[in-house]
Amino acid sequence: MKFETPAGANPTDKLIVIGQPTDRIEGPLKTTGTAKYAYENNDAVTNHAYGYIVGAAIAKGRIKSIDQTKAKAAPGVLAIVTAATAGSLPPGKFYVDRLLAGPDVDHYHQAVAVVVAETFEQARAAASLLTVSYTKTKGAFDLAAAKDSAPVPKKGEFGPPPETNVGDFDGAFASAPVKLDETYTTPDQSHAMMEPHATIAHWVGDKLTCWCSIQQMNWGVRDVATILGIPKENIRLISPYIGGGFGGKGTVLSDIIAASLAAKAAGRPVKVALPRPLMFNNTTHRPATIQRIRIGATPDGTITAIGHENWSGNLPGGRPESATASTRLLYAGPNRFTQLRLAVLDLAEGNAMRAPGEATGMMALEIAMDELAEKLNMDPVALRIKNDTQVDPEKPERPFSTRKLVECLQTGAERFGWNKRQAKTATVREGQWLIGLGVASAIRGAPVMKSAARVRLNRDGIVTVETDMTDIGTGSYTIIGQTAAEMMGVSLDKVVVKLGDSSFPESPGSGGQWGAASATSGVYAACVKLREAVATALGVKADEAEFVGGQVRAGNRSFPLTDAARSGDLVVQDEMSYGELSKQYAQDTFGAHFVEVGVNAYTGEIRVRRMLAVCQAGRILNPKTARSQVIGAMTMGVGAALMEELVVDKQVGFFVNHDLAGYEVPVHADIPHQDVILLDDVDATMSPMKAKGIGELGLVGVAAAVANAVYNATGVRVRDYPITLDKLMGKIKLSGWYGR
Repeated sequence: MKFETPAGANPTDKLIVIGQPTDRIEGPLKTTGTAKYAYENNDAVTNHAYGYIVGAAIAKGRIKSIDQTKAKAAPGVLAIVTAATAGSLPPGKFYVDRLLAGPDVDHYHQAVAVVVAETFEQARAAASLLTVSYTKTKGAFDLAAAKDSAPVPKKGEFGPPPETNVGDFDGAFASAPVKLDETYTTPDQSHAMMEPHATIAHWVGDKLTCWCSIQQMNWGVRDVATILGIPKENIRLISPYIGGGFGGKGTVLSDIIAASLAAKAAGRPVKVALPRPLMFNNTTHRPATIQRIRIGATPDGTITAIGHENWSGNLPGGRPESATASTRLLYAGPNRFTQLRLAVLDLAEGNAMRAPGEATGMMALEIAMDELAEKLNMDPVALRIKNDTQVDPEKPERPFSTRKLVECLQTGAERFGWNKRQAKTATVREGQWLIGLGVASAIRGAPVMKSAARVRLNRDGIVTVETDMTDIGTGSYTIIGQTAAEMMGVSLDKVVVKLGDSSFPESPGSGGQWGAASATSGVYAACVKLREAVATALGVKADEAEFVGGQVRAGNRSFPLTDAARSGDLVVQDEMSYGELSKQYAQDTFGAHFVEVGVNAYTGEIRVRRMLAVCQAGRILNPKTARSQVIGAMTMGVGAALMEELVVDKQVGFFVNHDLAGYEVPVHADIPHQDVILLDDVDATMSPMKAKGIGELGLVGVAAAVANAVYNATGVRVRDYPITLDKLMGKIKLSGWYGR
C-alpha cells in the first residue's frame, strides 16, 4: 500500500481500541521476570560458552603485540580472538567505529581481544592474563582546543544540511535594535540504559543466529553482513525484548561481532555481555557541543535575524551533532543562518542518542530565547508566541501539516500558574530556598518510514501480527496489538503480537521518533489486505464489510469472523510506503515544558519541584504509553540539565566516570510528580493512522526549562551544562536576605 494523499475516514477512526489507555500487553512478563532479554536466552542453545572482551588501554596508537601464552593455559579457555585471527572487519553502514582494534587503536576501550572459556569467571580471569603491548601516539581529546580548525562537514544521510542561509543574516543582525550573542556548551552524555549490550551467537554451518539487544533489525542484518562479509540471508537476529536503548543500540556494536567471531572460533554458541565500565568508552555516546547563538529583534520582540553555529567532534568519518535542526523550523524570522562544524577527536564514537541534535540544540536555543526576552523586558511565553509561524521559515510555501505550539504554550501557562512568575530574579523565597519558574518550547521531527507486517487469522479468531519492529520499553507491542484489534474488529485479547525477529517482515525499527507511526501503519496495510481476504472468503464485498465485535457485517448479513478461516488460516503480508506529502508539508511534533525549581541560597543545591509537559503529536494511539514516554523523557531532561556529564581526561583520552556510580542520572528522589497534557491532534498527512511519534518530543526543551527556572530563582545564568551547585555557589546575591 502506498500513502500518497491525506487520509480520509477509515476503520481506525472508530477509536474502540485505538486511543484507549490500555496496559502494556507484555507488562506481566516484564514485571514477573519472565520476559527474556538477550543474555537470558539460555534455553535457545545448548553447551554455550562465554566470551569476555578486553578493551584497549590506550586512546590512540598501535598494538605491538598480544602475548596470549598465560591466557591460553588458563583453566577452561577455548579460544582467543584478535584482529590478527579475525581477518578484515570493515565498519558497518551506520557506525564508523571499527569493532575490533588492530593493529591501530582508535579510542580507549576499543575491543582488542575476546577470550572464550567454559564459564564467565574463567573467561574474565583469562582475559586479565593477556599482555598487550602498545605504541602510543598523540591524540585529540579536547573539543574546545580543536574548535577553531574544525571544518564544515559534507552533507550526510541523516541530519540537517551543514550550512543554511536565508536572507541577509549578517546585515539584519548588525542592524537589529536588540541583539543577543552568546555561547553555550553541552557535555558528552551516555545512554546509560539498564540492560547492557549483550549477544548470544550460534552458527549452524554458515548460518548465524544472534539473540541480541538491537533497535533496528534491518540495519543490524545489513551491518553484520557488511562487517563479517557473509550474505544477509544467512543471518537471523532475534531481539523481542530490549532493556532500554535511547539510540545506543541502533545497530551492530562490539558485542554482536565479538560473540559471532568467538562462536566461530570455539565451534559452539557463545554469550557476550559488555561489563558496565566498558560500555561508556567502547560503544557510542551523545557528543559534546559548543554552540553560538545570535538573535536580532525589534523592540516589540519580532525576530529579524537568527543564527545558530554548532561545533562537535567525532572519529574520522563520523557525523556531526546536528544541533541546528530545531532552529531552522521553530521560530519565524526572515534572515537566517545555521552552520555545523566537525572536529576529529579520538574519543569513542559520537552518534545517535534520544532526539539527536534537537535535544542538544534546544538546550542552547531555549536559554537564548529566555535571555532575549529579558533584554526585551518581555514575558518568555509571549516572546515565543509572537514569533510563531505556520509555515517553514526557510520555505514559506511549505506549511506545517499541523502546528499547535501556541496552544501548547498557552495551555501550559494556564495550567502551571505561569502568571505567578516574578520577572525579577531571586525574589521568591521559602525559608532557605529560592524559587523559580522556567519555560521552553519543544519541537521534534515526525518522520514515517516504509514498514511491513504479516497478519494471520486462524479458525479460533486469533489474529497474529509479525513484524521485525522492536520494543525498547516504549509500548510497541501494545499499540501494534491495538491497531490490529481495531482493524479486524476484535478485542485486544484476540491479538498475538510477535516482534523483534529479522525473519519477520521488515520495519524501520525503534529510533528517530518514527517507530510508532511507521510500524502501526505497516500493520494497518496488512490488515486491509486481511480484511479483503476475509471478505472474499465470506462472499461479501470488502468495501461494504464492517468488522466489529468479532463479526463481519455486510448489508443485512452478519458472519462470525472465525468463519473466514474455517478451511484454514488466512495469511497475508503488506507494507506501507509513502509518496511526497513530507515534501509538501513540514511534519513535526510540538510541545511546551514548564518547570519549577528550588535552589538553596547557601549550598546551591537544586531541587526540581514541579514539571508539566504539553504535547502535540498527532493521534495518540495509547494515552497511557504515550504519557509514560513523555515522563521518562522529562526525567532524562532533568539529568541533562543538572547532572549528566561524561568527564574527559584530556591527557589520557577517555571518559573517566565510565560506570553508573560516577555517571549520575536521576533517581526517584530527584523527580517530583510530572503532569502531561496531550492535545487533541489528528494529522491526516502522516498516514492512515494519523499519528506521530512522541518519545523524543518529551525530552526536547526540558533541560533549558530547568536552566531558565534556575536563573529565575537565583539570577545566575549558567550557559555550560550541567548546572551543578559549584556554578552557583558564591554567585547568588544575598543582599537583604536573612534566610527566613
